Amino acid sequence: MTTIPQVAQVLQTVLGATAEQAGRESGFVQRESKLSGSKFVQTLVFGWMAAPEATLEQLAQTAAALGVEVSSQGLEQRFSQAAADCVRRVLEAAVQEATAGAAVDVSLLRRFAGVFLLDSSTISLPDALAEVWAGCGSREGSRSALKLQVALDLTTGALRGPLLQAGRVHDRRSEWQQSSWPPGSLRIADLGYFSLEVFQRLAAEGAYYLSRLQVQTAVLDLAGRTYNLLALLQAQDSPVDRPILLGAHHALPARLLAARAPLEVAAERRRRLHAEARRRGQDVSQARLRLADWDILITNAPSQLLTLPEALCLAHARWQVELLFKLWKSQGRLDESRSAKPWRILCEVYAKMLALLIQHWMLIVSCWGRAERSLVKAIQTTQRYAAYVAASFHDAASLCTALATIQRCLSLGCKINKSRVSRRTYQQLLAFEEGLA
Repeated sequence: MTTIPQVAQVLQTVLGATAEQAGRESGFVQRESKLSGSKFVQTLVFGWMAAPEATLEQLAQTAAALGVEVSSQGLEQRFSQAAADCVRRVLEAAVQEATAGAAVDVSLLRRFAGVFLLDSSTISLPDALAEVWAGCGSREGSRSALKLQVALDLTTGALRGPLLQAGRVHDRRSEWQQSSWPPGSLRIADLGYFSLEVFQRLAAEGAYYLSRLQVQTAVLDLAGRTYNLLALLQAQDSPVDRPILLGAHHALPARLLAARAPLEVAAERRRRLHAEARRRGQDVSQARLRLADWDILITNAPSQLLTLPEALCLAHARWQVELLFKLWKSQGRLDESRSAKPWRILCEVYAKMLALLIQHWMLIVSCWGRAERSLVKAIQTTQRYAAYVAASFHDAASLCTALATIQRCLSLGCKINKSRVSRRTYQQLLAFEEGLA
């Protein structure tokens, strides 16, 4: 478990010595200047952490709090390709820092050596940045886009990533597809990461996977005979949990799990299928529309480790990483900028991502161990105290005091309220503890 002194040390190293080196190696600092690489990065990170819509004048005030006098015009002139490269280097160094909080007290999660939720999110960029981050280049998308790949451990809050890749790169080509996961851990990813080769490697390494089924994938019985998936499901009066082989060529041993989806969920799936078919100028098969009535999962976790209801609950919990991206954009304004200048926008994306990563570190050492934590309230709290952290940054003891203050606030005041209409994710997870699932 990461401690406050450890977070303070990482912060001072990444935003200090690492940023200084990045300033020199990127060419951002070419001669002695009051706005060094570290001061520049600290100004952007703490300025936009406190106020994601901060103006240049507000950023200049943050610089003053850090001991640097620079005008808003002088700051504006420093946003260049070298500046963006400098901030990117610091972000990539920060991503390598391993931080994890106390494991949340939910036995369903503690059965595994980590429950990793994989997902990605894309940020559109000005077309002028297409050579840096290539987008899809179509009428539907930007010529330049940046994709963030994240793996969130639902048990400890540990974050792998964000890894940066061009927006046009498919999730199946992300680094996660080649990554190893701890033996006994559970990897949960959406269809964008569906790969029988990856599932086979995970099983060989002693890790578990849980995924929705790509319905075009051949499903065989243990004798190697191909099932008609729709007929198999429609013949059942109860949820399905049976051993299968996946893929005509792979014959990968797995469990097929299926249960009827709520009517409103099935209707929304059919709406999306029709919309996608219209976009492509194609028709949707009746079989595909009927399969929308089912939640269909595959896993290699044995039934004594993961029951069908528990698998459905954890598959739904994958929403937590989507919520993280949603909060980064709504609370952290990760995909917004006051400027239309390409290099300033790119600096802003990198710096805001650094700020959000630091906020996540604060969260996991403060309240991750509580299942009912509120990520929204946590981000709002760290934003309020960002100026305090900036003012304390250069003294290790003062920085620890500032972080400890945030820790107390997060521990006491960041509890999500229960919903009487529909159970929150933490309520669903805890229901298994109480025998109410």
